[in-house]
Amino acid sequence: MRRSYFLKASTFTICFLLAMVWQSHRSAAQLEEEMQILRMFYREKELVVSPTRHPKSISQVAENITVVSEKQIKEMNAHTVAEVLNRVPGLFISFAQGLGSFGSTSLISIQGSEPRHVLVLVDGFPWNFLASGAAETNSIPAGIIDRIEVIKGPASSAWGSSLGGVVNIITKPAGSSKKPAGSIRASYGEKNARDYRAEVSGRSGSLGYYLFAGSQDSDGLMTTHDFDNESLYSKFKVAFSNDMNLDLTLGYSEPHMGLGDHPTGDITSSGDSRTFFATASLDAPLTGELSLKGSLHRFNQKSVVRSDALGSGSSGPAGALYKESVYDEKTTGGSGKLLWKHGIHTAVFGLDFDRGKLDQVINAGPFLQSKGVPERSATHPDIERWAIYANDTIVIDRWSITPGIRYDHTSITGSFTSPSLGVTYRPGKDSILRASVARGFTMPPLSWTSGGALFLDPNPSLDYEKVWSYQAGVESAAFKYLWIKASLFRHDLKNALIVEPFGGGPPTFNDRVVNNGKIRREGFELEAETLPLHNLSLRGGLAYVDIDPANEAGAGNIYSYHIGARYNDKNSLAAELFGHYVWWDLDAAWMGSYDDFIWDFNLNKKIWSKEKTSAEVFFSARNIFKGSQYTFCESKNPGRWVEAGIRFAF
Repeated sequence: MRRSYFLKASTFTICFLLAMVWQSHRSAAQLEEEMQILRMFYREKELVVSPTRHPKSISQVAENITVVSEKQIKEMNAHTVAEVLNRVPGLFISFAQGLGSFGSTSLISIQGSEPRHVLVLVDGFPWNFLASGAAETNSIPAGIIDRIEVIKGPASSAWGSSLGGVVNIITKPAGSSKKPAGSIRASYGEKNARDYRAEVSGRSGSLGYYLFAGSQDSDGLMTTHDFDNESLYSKFKVAFSNDMNLDLTLGYSEPHMGLGDHPTGDITSSGDSRTFFATASLDAPLTGELSLKGSLHRFNQKSVVRSDALGSGSSGPAGALYKESVYDEKTTGGSGKLLWKHGIHTAVFGLDFDRGKLDQVINAGPFLQSKGVPERSATHPDIERWAIYANDTIVIDRWSITPGIRYDHTSITGSFTSPSLGVTYRPGKDSILRASVARGFTMPPLSWTSGGALFLDPNPSLDYEKVWSYQAGVESAAFKYLWIKASLFRHDLKNALIVEPFGGGPPTFNDRVVNNGKIRREGFELEAETLPLHNLSLRGGLAYVDIDPANEAGAGNIYSYHIGARYNDKNSLAAELFGHYVWWDLDAAWMGSYDDFIWDFNLNKKIWSKEKTSAEVFFSARNIFKGSQYTFCESKNPGRWVEAGIRFAF
């Protein structure tokens, strides 16, 4: 049945793409200047930093990369990073409180990877939890984002532990104008869902600044799924000269989440987290061909998840503590980078180092204590990491060749070397061919090596998970008024971490995680978008992953579809209709429901403008047709819900 559905869906997608091609030929009378807009789809002149950690033209990037701009985030009226990433083909986002829940916690998978395999960065410093290896992004305000760069596949030769890929969230820059500029935004939706934001940027003398404050609040679109968050962010740039700059950032957020009732376990859960980060970086030229950049960062995040009994009898009296897990992490680190530009070469040589400490406490309630669990267990592991890396972008006529290598060492799992090689070729001015091979790794989570968990013993002998990855693709605007991108990939994973039941042995016979698996992930991605015809453009995307053997959730093949129509009169009105479908292929025991498209509608209308000031209203209707898309029966997504707001820019 699944194969039959996949064939039908594939046929639908192919017909959709053919329809776009047909439309493109109908519009052959469009002016050549409009064709220039289409050629920008593959962003020949756009610079990205994530592949080599230095800005380079996206036409020279061999990796499978997607860039999401501030403008796109604004037009989709997104509240969280996870909402934005859910629109990127090849990314699979699992929402713990259901797709569309306001501020839902989420897990990110790239091309079928585990969430711990995906490295999330904010301006280049890691955001992942030491305890679990995964990253939670609902503490990152969507309003501070300038763009998001997503590398699909390992980027270990540049970033280290990133077997599945990298999500680099790049924040807005400090201002450069003496006259302050900014915006104020407010929205209100069902269940008292509110999102307030204010930002301002400018320059005073040699000091540039960007300041942001945000507040989000909701009673919960689903019962016991309330959410609130207060966030602050600031960035300052001190110009010592035309070429030497000091950048400073400070950020703070404090989300509270209702994680829902779970009748099968007779518990109700809630979560509180607190995040603080600070960075400092200095850019300085040394010679005409050499420049140096150094940075330091401090990152604190604390997460508290509490579960209480619902009172059916299987977990104790109503309101009694079932379990409370506290993860308090502090990481201090830095990096140095030397850039050399000469002739056809742009070479980067770098050093990363950090030290992290985890204070993990598990408090057990009376019910768990009656099962032999201690009332309180605490561990305080730490980790030291350092790495050196080098890469070079060599441009020869239409060819771009990027070799890279990195050596990582950690106090937990020893050393690992990650080489990579990427090649791009431009057969014409509107097309790019890409191919890459890379070796990557992910280090085991600190809880699994040193802390353990409820009914899970730590295993200090865990090693890196390792992968060899092969990718190839083409991106082209050579078809009249149509942009297409196609990618093939294969990831061969060894030393995969799997749970060994009762592997801890006597006396508790708890489970234990071990390196004992080989996993192959392979598949393809296909994207297409048309040039606007009468201000209307269409786009579509398909991603398919075959996983062998199936993962622990039972998924052997997962795939997703993205379909959208966008209207923009380039003056005052922008509207879009976007549909998303994902097949998770989970074991029936999960009791998920995801055989539906979820359709969202967003409308932005400018109502007033004068010089550099403007006001616009926006409206969003989520899940218009009340579709179901959830992976577990107790994490259902909300039905249709609507919101509206106003944005004032100056």
